[in-house]
Amino acid sequence: MKLENLPRRRPAVITAIDWAALPAGEGKRLRALGFEEGANVVVAHRGVFGGADPLAVTLGRMTVALRRVHAAAISIRQEQAEEA
Repeated sequence: MKLENLPRRRPAVITAIDWAALPAGEGKRLRALGFEEGANVVVAHRGVFGGADPLAVTLGRMTVALRRVHAAAISIRQEQAEEA
């Protein structure tokens, strides 16, 4: 599954990133922010107009605005919801 398709508030783990699909500057920015295999992510919000850009993605304790085209290069695995 791709990060762009992850439902809101569902925890996931990054399994792969297609760095070749991203412009070099964007790939460097995402690496610096901590986007890497094994990182935990959650889609907090989606844009309200057009293609629902940007996505607000929580990565660790920070929230990052991410374009859908960049989220499409990130493969994820959904985590099981924790039982209360």
